[in-house]
Order: sequence, then C-alpha cells, then structure tokens
Amino acid sequence: MKNKVVVITGGSSGIGKALAEVFGKNGSKIMITGRKQQALDQAVKELQNQGIEVIGFQSDVSKEEDNRKMAEEAIQHYGKIDILINNAGISMRALFEDVDLNVVKQVMDINFYGVLYATKYCLPSILENKGSVVGVSSIAGYRGLPGRTGYSASKFALQGFLEVLRTEMLKKGVHVLTACPGFTASNIRKSSLTADGSQQGESPRKEEKMMTAEECAQHIYKATKKRKKHLILTAQGKITVFLNKWFPGMMDKMVYNVMAKEENSPLQ
Repeated sequence: MKNKVVVITGGSSGIGKALAEVFGKNGSKIMITGRKQQALDQAVKELQNQGIEVIGFQSDVSKEEDNRKMAEEAIQHYGKIDILINNAGISMRALFEDVDLNVVKQVMDINFYGVLYATKYCLPSILENKGSVVGVSSIAGYRGLPGRTGYSASKFALQGFLEVLRTEMLKKGVHVLTACPGFTASNIRKSSLTADGSQQGESPRKEEKMMTAEECAQHIYKATKKRKKHLILTAQGKITVFLNKWFPGMMDKMVYNVMAKEENSPLQ
C-alpha cells in the first residue's frame, strides 16, 4: 500500500479515522472527508502527528457536487486516486409505522447515494490505476433489523450496487470489496436518528463489549490488500448471515428478541 492514494469518506472519527491510521502507517497517502470542519481539522492534525501524509476535505457525501469536487481535489493534490473507501454513514432507530419518511430518505441519501456519487467521480482514476472500491456495509445488509428501516434498506441497496460494480469491473482490473462489520464501537449510534429526525444522543448498546474501530480497520486493510470480494466480521455477524440464509423464519424471532433487549427499544 506504499504511495497508494486512499480517499476515505467520513474519515474524521470512528472506523474512518482508524482506516486512515492503518493505511497511512503502511505508507499510503490519505484524503479524509467530513461534514464538520473542526472535527476534520482535528483528525488531520492527529494523523499528521503520527507521521501520516494526509489532507482533509470538507464535504457532504449526500451532495453530488461535493463528491465531484472531492475527487478533483484528490487528483489535483496527489495526482491520482488508487483506493476509495466509502465509509461515511448514518443510522436510525424507529419502527417503520412511526418514522417520518424524511428520516429514511436522509439515511438513503448518505448511505446509498453518497456511495454512488463518490464512486462515480473517483472511478475514472481508479480504473486507470486498477485500484479498489471499498464499501463499508453492515450485517444489516444481509439481515433486516427491526427498528432500523432506513439503515437496513440502505445497506441492502449498497450491497446490490457493489455486486453489480464488481461484476462490471471483472475484466477491467478494478477490485471491489464489500466489508460488513458486525456491531463495532463508534459514534454512529450516538448520532443515530430517531422517528422525528432528532439525534439519539446515547448508544442503546454496550459499546465497550464490541469490536473496536481499530480492529475493524485492520481487517478491512488486510482484505483490501488481498483484494478480497467479501469481508464479514465478528462471530455474531458470521453466525447471523449463515442462519439467516438457511433458517430465515427462526431468525425473525431471534433478531426480534435481541433487538427488543436494547435500552429504550421501540419494540418494547
């Protein structure tokens, strides 16, 4: 990965920042994006203090024009793009019957259309360099989670897109990875949207018992380096995907019961 140019959306915290660290420490040149300039500047400073070559670019992945400018800036600064990691994402928690549909649209705009926009504008350079497109999806892209309508729908859509792209790129030398973390400690649940679009504020799950963002990033780095097609993380995640494929009826009940145990679960 030495001297590879890696663009990471949503790179100012969590898995995105951890990815910037692991790729950067292995010699890659990094661009991270984020919506909040202050958080972005702080992340860039911390990464630079670790000896990582990195720039930040303020953008909103849900806006097509921001993604076009992001790709242009990366190419202008570094001369190319080798790897795009579509990491930016948002979650939500509310029953479908209660949720404002604008909340679902907002999640889809970031988690799905954001990936389409970023990939569209980075792909020409990635094609030239026979690089990689990575999509950070979720186990929720294999198994719908009650109370996560927009989130699961966006990840199912994302995985369909990545499968199409992988097939289209089959003879063009571009590697496409669908990375599916299980529950990972990050701030995504704190910023998760509720039924009316307000932020949840606190995670309903025990973050300290989850896979760390740094461990997750290491797995994604290795999978990208090996040009793997799929990455499913955590034992719980692998079991969920397997059981859902063969015993979907049983999994409906199991998943319902697990999600109902969350603090302040809408299923209660």
